[in-house]
Amino acid sequence: MAATGSEALQPVKTIGDRHPLALTLTALTLVSGFVDAVSYLGLGRVFTANMTGNVVILGFAAAGAPGFSAGRSLASLLAFLAGSVCAGRTEAYFRERSRVHWVRSTLAAEAALQIIATVVAFATDADYALIVLLALAMGLRNGTVRKLGVPDMTTTVLTMTLTGIASDSSLAGGTNPRIVRRATAVVAMAVGAFLGAALLRGPGLAWSLAASAVLITIAAVAYRERL
Repeated sequence: MAATGSEALQPVKTIGDRHPLALTLTALTLVSGFVDAVSYLGLGRVFTANMTGNVVILGFAAAGAPGFSAGRSLASLLAFLAGSVCAGRTEAYFRERSRVHWVRSTLAAEAALQIIATVVAFATDADYALIVLLALAMGLRNGTVRKLGVPDMTTTVLTMTLTGIASDSSLAGGTNPRIVRRATAVVAMAVGAFLGAALLRGPGLAWSLAASAVLITIAAVAYRERL
């Protein structure tokens, strides 16, 4: 049955920091740090969540800087864009349905892609396949988060979040709006990166991806919101 009124999909401008969606996006921010740590350190200096980094790496590679691969970064960028296209199509499909079903479906798809990446990592050394799968998952998620429009919860980049912390601070004459949310996003990303790097140095790439798949699966299963 089609959703009506407040149930229909609209950008989410006002939710509290303890709202189920806000908590889920915080968990996804942690996963982003985790995935990018594993990608950059384990798949040849490539990002699968932070596309700004890949654009910069493409410039490095074009200039002949050693240790950077234009092919890997380009593969990640293209897969990320494909995932974002899928996010737009998914949002259009669920436009007259509930936000809950939309978010759950997207989380389930991201979890499935990360699980497939984990299976591939255990089965063979196929860096490009892993890059494509992870970037596709991150593009799907990033496109969905953009459509959701929750302020200061992009889950994959922190540049504007950090800018907001500084430019809206009392030191700058501001009132520190959403400071808890912003600071939590920064901490979540850093913690995710630490965990990803630590697991990569220990059990290795495949087990690191398995842990990432578990985290996103938990987020997908745990997400609850009143219909």
